[in-house]
Amino acid sequence: MKILEGKVALITGGSRGIGKALVLAFASQGAQVAFSDLFYDDKAKELEKEISAIGVKGKGYASDASNFADSEKLVDQVAADFGRIDILINNAGITRDTLLMRMTEENWDDVIRVNLKSAFNLTKAVQKYMLKQRNGSIINMSSVVGLGGNAGQANYAASKAGMIGFTKSVAQELGARNVRCNAIAPGFIETDMTAGLPEEVKKGWAEKIPLKRAGNVDDVANVALFLASEMSSYVTGQVIAVCGGMTK
Repeated sequence: MKILEGKVALITGGSRGIGKALVLAFASQGAQVAFSDLFYDDKAKELEKEISAIGVKGKGYASDASNFADSEKLVDQVAADFGRIDILINNAGITRDTLLMRMTEENWDDVIRVNLKSAFNLTKAVQKYMLKQRNGSIINMSSVVGLGGNAGQANYAASKAGMIGFTKSVAQELGARNVRCNAIAPGFIETDMTAGLPEEVKKGWAEKIPLKRAGNVDDVANVALFLASEMSSYVTGQVIAVCGGMTK
């Protein structure tokens, strides 16, 4: 039996990169998958076809995860379309990297709103369904930058560190109803976003990693599968770094 058979997952930022890998990995393990992004575009339509080819139900939604009302509407629609929500992955995120001396208020606000407020919005909306079911797994996509900081990413680091504190608090609040909340902190992961980096930059990153390689999206998806499944039924409030040993 597949480890997510009969489960319904909602994944934000699901049309590309790590989000797309999560969607396909969860579908391959038997989950019905709802995924959202800012736009319902050709990428979303193609992903729906890929999910259908696996043999499970999948549906894409246009939704702004940083908007409270939009998030509530999305969760209610997914619950209506699929009948329940067992897993939420808060994966929506952006970067606006620059040194603090050059960072604008807009750079700061945009990243905090999309990366951190979105996790509040979706978790707030989904908890009523999970509490009623007395079961659920919430996974927040943080970053090693949230654990150790990084020059030029004060806004991003603050948003990802905030997700860790949020994760631990939600785990304490919802644990009595068997709703778990954990975070994943990816390190240097090869995605469409990093593909454009010069080879010497990517090589420099790899040299700093004990495993001497960048991670791939499946490395992250495999940990998410564990946290979403009953294999991790006694794991909550934790942060798992998927970073090849970057964190000390």
